[in-house]
Amino acid sequence: MRAFVFPGQGAQAIGMGKALADAYPAAKAVFDEVDDALGESLSALIWEGEIEQLTLTRNAQPALMATSLAAMRALEAEGVTIEAASFVAGHSLGEYSALAAAGALTVADTARLLRIRGTAMQEAVPVGVGAMAALLGLDFAGATAVAKEAAQGQVCQAANDNDPGQVVVSGHKEAVERAVEIAKAKGAKRALLLPVSAPFHCELMEPAARVMEDALNAVDISEPKVPVVANVEARAVSDPATIRSLLVEQVTGSVRWRESVAWMAEQGVTEAWEIGAGKALSGMIKRISREMGTRAIGTPEDVAAAAESLRG
Repeated sequence: MRAFVFPGQGAQAIGMGKALADAYPAAKAVFDEVDDALGESLSALIWEGEIEQLTLTRNAQPALMATSLAAMRALEAEGVTIEAASFVAGHSLGEYSALAAAGALTVADTARLLRIRGTAMQEAVPVGVGAMAALLGLDFAGATAVAKEAAQGQVCQAANDNDPGQVVVSGHKEAVERAVEIAKAKGAKRALLLPVSAPFHCELMEPAARVMEDALNAVDISEPKVPVVANVEARAVSDPATIRSLLVEQVTGSVRWRESVAWMAEQGVTEAWEIGAGKALSGMIKRISREMGTRAIGTPEDVAAAAESLRG
């Protein structure tokens, strides 16, 4: 069994998806569709812009989705459809890419939703008020205990349960800084503040959740062709109403990636294809499930090799 997984923020790079767009008209059409939906040339920023501009949340989110969907369209051009996967899943914004790839959302609606999501998440907390930190070498229970101790009346929560030794905490800057020091004292291998512009996946994102609730209520969500493993539940969902409510919950809720991968392994998934930019999820998956093979698909060569592996 195979899963297709879609990366989240942090995987962005100038030039991503350009070779796919040059090699596959269907991949180029995705970037054109995203540009049209946003009323601007996001593709020019992705391929020729400054990394500082691309990294802005409002740009990075639709850009990473466009790159993932371009890779998916390239696979389809080689005869590999979404049904080649038993499940799809994505890390944070990658869940939107997964839904679009599975036909639950249109590419245009997904681009607009991610622009709204990125802007709302950026504006929910004034710059400098929030922060996120990666705690390495602590398990989820340990990191949760650190966050609770560090809160001291402020917000500090375990935001991303990435793999058995990497948990990201999010909240007020002072509380997150306390969490870094507490984690080091409790034996974390490393604890470091992340270069992010807002404290994602914690209670401070509640204003963004309300914005997304309105935005999601305004779009059609179809039943996905392949079940989507939801970040906040770490299990597969297919009901459109459930998907809609979980996407709202996801803004303030933890990304349960470790549990999501473990759940897919329990269902019999033995291979995960990372569709889009980078290889971050592949690294996490290998640390979660040693039995699960991984394959990153971000270039025409990757697409050709993946398609050949199915034909073989």
